[in-house]
Amino acid sequence: MTDNRDPQAAWTYHQDTKHSYVSIRTNPHFMDWSNQPLAFKIYPTLEPMRLPGEFRQTGVAALSAISRSVSAHSNAVPDLEAVAQLLYLSAGITRKRKYSGGEIFFRAAACTGALYEVELYLVCGGLPNLDAGVYHFAPAEFGLRLLRAGDYRRVLLEATGGEPAIAHTPLAIICTCTYWRNAWKYQARTYRHFGWDNGTLLANLLAVSTALGLPARVVCGFLDHSVNGLLDVDPQREVAFSLVALGHVAALPPPSPAEAAPLSLETVPLSQREVDYPLMREMHAASSLEAPEELAAWRGHTPKKEFLPPTGPIVQLTPLSDAQIPRDPIEEVIQRRGSTRKFARSPITIAQLSTMLDRATRGVPADFLDPPGAQLNDLYLIIHAVEGLSPGAYVCDRTRGVLECLKQGNFRADAGYLGLEQELPADAAVDVFFLADLRPILQRFGNRGYRAVQLESGILGGKLYLAAYALGLGATGLTFFDDEVTRFFSPHAEGKSAIFLVALGHSAKHQPR
Repeated sequence: MTDNRDPQAAWTYHQDTKHSYVSIRTNPHFMDWSNQPLAFKIYPTLEPMRLPGEFRQTGVAALSAISRSVSAHSNAVPDLEAVAQLLYLSAGITRKRKYSGGEIFFRAAACTGALYEVELYLVCGGLPNLDAGVYHFAPAEFGLRLLRAGDYRRVLLEATGGEPAIAHTPLAIICTCTYWRNAWKYQARTYRHFGWDNGTLLANLLAVSTALGLPARVVCGFLDHSVNGLLDVDPQREVAFSLVALGHVAALPPPSPAEAAPLSLETVPLSQREVDYPLMREMHAASSLEAPEELAAWRGHTPKKEFLPPTGPIVQLTPLSDAQIPRDPIEEVIQRRGSTRKFARSPITIAQLSTMLDRATRGVPADFLDPPGAQLNDLYLIIHAVEGLSPGAYVCDRTRGVLECLKQGNFRADAGYLGLEQELPADAAVDVFFLADLRPILQRFGNRGYRAVQLESGILGGKLYLAAYALGLGATGLTFFDDEVTRFFSPHAEGKSAIFLVALGHSAKHQPR
């Protein structure tokens, strides 16, 4: 029996998975290419139902799609074409690259190491051209495999304690995360990546749902054993991490057609052998909800935080208006998005920076963010090359729409060091560090708050990705030396923890004319 309310597990995991100058030099880990895990989950005894490959053009600008949401009371039911479009633009294969050892399949959303540990499952009532059932999304075949026939939405309604978005959704997507597929490279730090990688995927999914006119809400408050049992995943290897309610109908789901008994379906092993990192599984177990009263405790207001009055110079953000933003539609931006591998040391405009920050932080529809617009992470920036701004360290006060300068100077070398001694954060125009005060978050949500803060950082980072590419820029997500990041931004960031890092700027391959 674990206790979500005792946050010691989250503190232990966070502390034990920090990167430092010493830790990366004393870690004997190496990637065993002969034992690299498969990039896909395969049910060899189930034939996939192919999804349509032609999609409607939404015409919705990417910068609008990432910054808006559809009313939760809008009646909207996705058809099969919309389901296919949602899946393709969040987790589908968008490009391939051959190399001497084989072929890499890149997907629509950014993922640490291109390892794609997030799996998607659908739980739906009858939709236009799609029967009610529980399905697994198969990116390799771009299809669905039917795991259970019939409408099992009631299982999710009960597992979430009557969450209103689940009660009225015609389609729920369950995001699971597979330990070994990411831990092969990143070891126990993988559990942080669950939040980042699930989050960037959700940034795409939420934006596309908005473009299609579908209400969407991220739900993290659920009984883990019930959701895992519905999918019949082995929780030692794969676990449900988040749910997304898509669409809205007036009627509540009917009783389930049968008990969600074990399926005992064969799956292809990911590798010849798997290496276990107990710390990440212990973290997940400690953040799992096991009883209905824990669901009641999960709901409620997000910890309120207020910035102290600024003491440094203030810069007013000047984001582009709706009439000024590029009109590139969300589906086009997602398909051209990648992770920048080299930045040009050329400046971006303050309007571009302001627009990225503004559009990425207008709110995430999630059950752990209440009231709407609440946010767990704070954004700290190292600005290297923004026209009209002095290079230096800044913090973003999004409620006032300003940047406060914490210290001025050329910090390219510092940024490169903080970003695990890599050139990317040193060469970028701006580095956005996500930091959070874990103390009130874990006090309010328990260990599960650690899932939430990592997931939110991934969603916000994913929105920054999309905003950058909509503006003709590049972006990449990075890891970091944890405590050094906090020290760099202190005293303002004292007591906060480094959560995620996104570098923004001009790609060296596509320098501005």
